[in-house]
Amino acid sequence: MNKLLSNKKAIVLFLFPAFAIFLTFIIVPSSVSLYYSLHDWNGVGAMTFVGIKNYVRLFVNNTDGFTSAVWHAGLIALASVFIQLPLSFCFASILARRVRGERFYLTVFFIPVIISSTVVAQLWLKIFNGSYGLLNYLLTAVGLEKWTRAWLAKPQTALPAVIIPIIWQYVGYHMLLMYTAIKGLSSDIFEAARIDGATNFQTAIRITLPNIRPIIRVCVIFAVIGSLKSYDIIFMMTKGGPIGATEVPTTLMVETLFTAQRYGYGSAMAVIIILLCFLLSLLIKKFFKVE
Repeated sequence: MNKLLSNKKAIVLFLFPAFAIFLTFIIVPSSVSLYYSLHDWNGVGAMTFVGIKNYVRLFVNNTDGFTSAVWHAGLIALASVFIQLPLSFCFASILARRVRGERFYLTVFFIPVIISSTVVAQLWLKIFNGSYGLLNYLLTAVGLEKWTRAWLAKPQTALPAVIIPIIWQYVGYHMLLMYTAIKGLSSDIFEAARIDGATNFQTAIRITLPNIRPIIRVCVIFAVIGSLKSYDIIFMMTKGGPIGATEVPTTLMVETLFTAQRYGYGSAMAVIIILLCFLLSLLIKKFFKVE
């Protein structure tokens, strides 16, 4: 192994395919987006160099509601970190105790992850429908008719209604990551905790959680970055409405690029999304400080 690592030609040979893919699908598109973002362009005619005016318009003028869209994505990220991940950890901790039907429950929880986001969106559209939705039907059945409403048509309830399926779809994904990490821990530490009289809750918080800190960091990064990139479920359910209540950076970017044909302005949004993903990943890594 040491001889292989000392061979520079071998290192270049093995790294080149990964570098070529990274260059082709990450560096080049990002650089092109950065170039376009400095111009005013409709995608067909000549480009006009405008410098950072597109970025100033995003945050200073804010005529298109980009800052509101970032705020909505931030709320989705907070819900993912503080609702989705704790649920995933609870399920993973329970299943890791060798409960009966362990494999069955793992499969059931993971099914939403492999289902198309379009199918997930259609499923929850039927649940939240104001006329024949399952949620309103259940509320009416238990005598809570005054709570029924058109959930996706009201600005006050549209965003929470969209967040729920996003959380639901990926609980099983994070649960499987945490479950695998917990299963990899030595059973001796749990046995010692039981001998010392620790409860299941104390064991989970003081032993399990600190020992799977690296995978928790990965899950937090995936949850936050996934929230910033969320598009398909939101587009299928609300298209960013009503009146921008569920607009996120990705839906606004697609609308700007392909509907309004403002390629320079839309590219500026894409660059900001990339920067936010990169900076938040660095901040999360620094916060966890995993060796």
